[in-house]
Amino acid sequence: MRLLMVGAGNMGGAMLRRWLAAGLSPADVTVVSPSGRAMPDGVHVVPAVPDAGEGGFDVILLGLKPQQLALLRDGPLAGHAPRVLVSILAGVEEATLAPLCKADAVVRAMPNLPVAIGQGVVALFSTAADDAARAELTEWMRPLGLVEWIADEAQFDDVTALAGCGPGFVFRFADALAQAGTALGLPQDQAARLALATLAGSASLSAEADVTPATLADRVASPGGSTREGLNVLDRDDRLVTLLTETLAASAARNRAMAAAARG
Repeated sequence: MRLLMVGAGNMGGAMLRRWLAAGLSPADVTVVSPSGRAMPDGVHVVPAVPDAGEGGFDVILLGLKPQQLALLRDGPLAGHAPRVLVSILAGVEEATLAPLCKADAVVRAMPNLPVAIGQGVVALFSTAADDAARAELTEWMRPLGLVEWIADEAQFDDVTALAGCGPGFVFRFADALAQAGTALGLPQDQAARLALATLAGSASLSAEADVTPATLADRVASPGGSTREGLNVLDRDDRLVTLLTETLAASAARNRAMAAAARG
């Protein structure tokens, strides 16, 4: 598979490194990077999109920022005819992407940051990809973590808010948990270690459990015990659910605003 990546920043670079570790040949990868950002050994790095005559690419992946989409509207990809055009641009809809090149199918993908260690989430959406293309893309994305196809593009902004933005919210929660431990009197560095280890262990346990996280929370909270007292604070007036609902709604609204800007 010959891959052209238009942009390979933090997210695109993380995806590329995982694919290379899974067996993708660096000789089959070309990255468009005007800044000349360092790439893994063997990967071709070019300052601009190559002419279509310089070789056909099976997959073109758009990894630039959504605000940079205008750079592609002048037609640098117009002569290319990949099997699949994959976009990880948040908020940019399939209909906006389709005119960029002559791809057999356009696929929106939303990875999150833990793809860097193969424990991420990749949400996919396409109206044109057939079953064979979907199966191939699923296998291609599998080294990155959990792969989920989304049935309705209207839900993609919501999925992005949950899974794409979610690591940022989890990182903030981990930091808040550590700060709360420090407020109780623990040394700051020790509270940070305890918070991260607690979060990592709890997430792994929850992923492997045959019951919901809500059930696990109730199991660890003995009646009248200290965990129950803490959960009572979080559960009062559904304050934690309300806070996270507002958080995801804000992110989803921003995704829709970016989609509107991209259409323009």
